[in-house]
Amino acid sequence: MPLYSMLREFWLFGLKQAYACMFGGFLLAVMIVTKYWYPLEFLHRYDFIFLAAVGFQVFLLLFRFETLREALVIVVFHLVATVMELFKTADAIGSWVYPEAYLFGIGNVPLFTGFMYSAVGSYLARIWRILEFRYSGYPDNRPAIVLVILIYLNFFTHHFIPDLRWLLLGWTAVLFWRTQIYFRVDSAYRRMPLLLGWLLVALFIWLAENIATFVNIWVYPSQSATWSMVPLAKLSSWYLLMLLSFVLVSLVHGLRSATADSLRAGDAALN
Repeated sequence: MPLYSMLREFWLFGLKQAYACMFGGFLLAVMIVTKYWYPLEFLHRYDFIFLAAVGFQVFLLLFRFETLREALVIVVFHLVATVMELFKTADAIGSWVYPEAYLFGIGNVPLFTGFMYSAVGSYLARIWRILEFRYSGYPDNRPAIVLVILIYLNFFTHHFIPDLRWLLLGWTAVLFWRTQIYFRVDSAYRRMPLLLGWLLVALFIWLAENIATFVNIWVYPSQSATWSMVPLAKLSSWYLLMLLSFVLVSLVHGLRSATADSLRAGDAALN
């Protein structure tokens, strides 16, 4: 491939990723700005973040940056995440805390937190459409659904019984080791192992988590005295969350096989 074509495709890939991350990028930007400049004395910072997230979501829908199907993904993620947040922040568990005051919340959980998880679902749903994902070697949906149910349950049960995350990661590797994801940035389809794709996205989530904890959105017990980077081992949790998110989005979007005919048909449609 000529150097110009490579640079063009790399540039387009970055632009499309940024477009897909629109909701998550907006949310992170609001968190950073309000940490260093927040003049509204009549409204708690956390409540402002919640209202800003709702407003931006409405904006995306009204101006058709987001489809109703993608909005449905956000609602599902918000519900699933809020249940987990209520458990994780319970006084008896205390996995992390939200140190600032708020009115819009349930128990120890401010309502904007669900949007942090749904930002992941929003990204996946949008990039799925933009890059026209197709797959080869994808396993049957039934074991994949059982796996993500166990992953979700393990986020709760590991506080009472041994943590099964490494077994679940091993099962993930066995189930998806043959799976390739095909995506089109410009004029031709590219591919990569799906397991690698999940790892790359999980790494970016981990980086965003470090920024969010630095600007006091939530605090882990190890950060209560002074901020420190989130341990790299946390990647395992984000990796499992990526798998959970991916399967949920796949149930909404459906899976398209990357057969030779389908890839040629996609190229023909573009031309």
